[in-house]
Amino acid sequence: MSMMRARWLAATVTALMLVPLSAEAAALLLRPAQVWSAGEALHGGWVVLIEGNRISAAGPPAAVSAPAGATVIDLPGATLLPGLMDIHSHLFLHPYNETLWNDQVLKEPVPYRTLRAGQQARTTLLAGFTTLRDLGTEGAEYADLSLKRAIEERLIDGPRLFVATRAIVATASYGPAPRGLRPDVCCTPQGAEEASGVPEVIRAVREQAGRGADWIKVYADYRWGPDGTQQPTFSEEELRALVETAHSSGRPVAAHATTAEGMRRAVLAGVDSIEHGFNGTPEVFRLMAARGVAYLPTLTAEEAYGEYFEHYLPGKSPPTAGMEQAKRAFATALAAGVLIGCGSDVGVFAHGTNYRELEWMVRDGMTPLQALTAATATDARILRREKELGGVRQGMLADLVAVAGDPTHDIAAIEHVTMVMKDGVVYRRP
Repeated sequence: MSMMRARWLAATVTALMLVPLSAEAAALLLRPAQVWSAGEALHGGWVVLIEGNRISAAGPPAAVSAPAGATVIDLPGATLLPGLMDIHSHLFLHPYNETLWNDQVLKEPVPYRTLRAGQQARTTLLAGFTTLRDLGTEGAEYADLSLKRAIEERLIDGPRLFVATRAIVATASYGPAPRGLRPDVCCTPQGAEEASGVPEVIRAVREQAGRGADWIKVYADYRWGPDGTQQPTFSEEELRALVETAHSSGRPVAAHATTAEGMRRAVLAGVDSIEHGFNGTPEVFRLMAARGVAYLPTLTAEEAYGEYFEHYLPGKSPPTAGMEQAKRAFATALAAGVLIGCGSDVGVFAHGTNYRELEWMVRDGMTPLQALTAATATDARILRREKELGGVRQGMLADLVAVAGDPTHDIAAIEHVTMVMKDGVVYRRP
């Protein structure tokens, strides 16, 4: 066989593996080595039947009756899991060692960023992450709404999206920061929508909700203090008004907060999730646990910052101070009994490597089972979709992923995806 023909055959086989296979016309029977779902034992030898876009049965082969003509997909040696979730993502960003954040916001046109986001959405889906909560377009305005629509209409491949559109920041506190520009420069693109005072905060929430945001995101603190230190931004009154307006519209609120005071204000205002929380104290995390506020730790983002800006080399360098601080916060939240989901801040690092967050969660104190639960059932609970997503049970939406090996013992197995299904459609198969 000629080298040219061999390459053509290899490319054809790869393309066929990634052609979507729909379950809408006929049933699909999945036969993995084992099935895992949060809160249940590992089920060896189980099969899962998909009809339409839902799981119609899961159990031992003798207990599952597949209709005539069902397509069988064998997954030898694989563990079948609920589709993985990452509920702190930024599809409109790409790694800062490729292009700095300021340059992405100021120099990359929104149409370019949107096309790139579509490609990054597909990469994410094929890596086994079937649901994302995308927490802000970082200067790309409302482009996430069009991206979500294109995925839902199957114009492009990508995960389920829950979007926050522009996000809300206190005036002159975010970026590109005014202190980094000439005083006479006006109207540069900003990474989020600015607001000051209760009326402006309410207006911003209503505008973003009216445009179609699923979540409202607010920056409760940021690097606007002396010498760029992290300081709270909005007052408690402003935050309460924001949360009350969002909740009145039926939308939950995610708060970026890295300082203990920013976290405290946000929690007391009634937010539904805290993002990052690197400087959280035992008192603040106990307050979160008492009020049922979820925590998304974004551990991988700290590793990425260390690589880009502090010469950190994975596996060779000691952890940076920021990585150690994130680890302490994570351990403190675990000890306090906070509801911890999987949210990585992907976009800061490469899309499709979201699995790194689960691996860091295990390194920093979770068991593999806890990390898998965080990225499935817990994330579904945070999204208010636990009845349809995050499990392998009859009646749930058919979002499933198969990985080689057993991730309940070795979390790194989630890097090795052999099948991806979303909404009953197979996007990747052996």
